[in-house]
Amino acid sequence: MSPARLTPGRGGAASRRRERQQEILAATRALFDARGVRDAQIDDVAKAVGVNRAIVYRHFASKDELFGLVLVDYLTELDAQMAAAPHPGDTPQTQLRALAEVFVDFCLDHPAFLDCALSLLRRPGSELLGEMSEQALFTLGRTMGTSLGRIAEVLRQGSAAGAFCPEASDDADLLANVLYAQGLGAVHLARAGFVVTADGSGSHFGPVAVDRVREAAVRGILATARGI
Repeated sequence: MSPARLTPGRGGAASRRRERQQEILAATRALFDARGVRDAQIDDVAKAVGVNRAIVYRHFASKDELFGLVLVDYLTELDAQMAAAPHPGDTPQTQLRALAEVFVDFCLDHPAFLDCALSLLRRPGSELLGEMSEQALFTLGRTMGTSLGRIAEVLRQGSAAGAFCPEASDDADLLANVLYAQGLGAVHLARAGFVVTADGSGSHFGPVAVDRVREAAVRGILATARGI
């Protein structure tokens, strides 16, 4: 009798698939960090992993899905920093400032995160639904929701204490999303490196220091929470 032929089980195939997905995600993030989002191409990702582009698309429905799941990696790292930032005994204002500073600093330290987050925000939800699988969107939403939930809880506490506007309690989740988008836009000024000013002679472009943008972005988040 000939020996029985062993075939890999489904568990082994699933494990290898997850490993390959993680390899592709890690290679994509490395390219983001080294070159930026705009210069990262699928062919470069495939080359870094040692596969062809068809293999990449076998694991990810689209370029948007791949980039969205790399954003999940950034967001997971960001949330770990946010979790350690505020002290439970601090006032809501102090807690929100701590969260805002972590968020703004993370954007400044990881330009690719900023670009990736902004690129997805520019896409209508209907387009993302067409480009990303439901599972990928669920993963992205769940990861974003963790960090946004931290902000929303501080907003509720601050509103109850009279430190923030009533909307901070009535619609804390929406306001947390607004602060997220507001922070991304403000930090983008630091990437641009200039501001527009106007006087009697017309409009002018002038350089702006990163530290000034950083503090303005943090103050802006706090001011919005206070309803100013």
